[in-house]
Amino acid sequence: MKLLRVLILVALPLYCFAGSGCLFLEEAINKAIDSQVSIDEYQNFLQPFTYGLEANEAIAELKQCFLQQSDETLSNFALVMDIIYNSPSCVLF
Repeated sequence: MKLLRVLILVALPLYCFAGSGCLFLEEAINKAIDSQVSIDEYQNFLQPFTYGLEANEAIAELKQCFLQQSDETLSNFALVMDIIYNSPSCVLF
């Protein structure tokens, strides 16, 4: 039982910091809502994680949806994302 407790205490911090992708996800969302980032720039940013023409088209459509929004809508979306990141569920990570 003690060995299990030690393993969990060692593994939990590694799980939270290694490969969680939180910083990359935040950067991907920030680039998606930034109207100064073009569709091509956004596709190049996500290129290591995309496979095939369909994925590139989906990324272009996603970025285009954000480009069509008003500055107020983009600001509100950023605020919602900030609230989610600072929520009690996410603050532990």
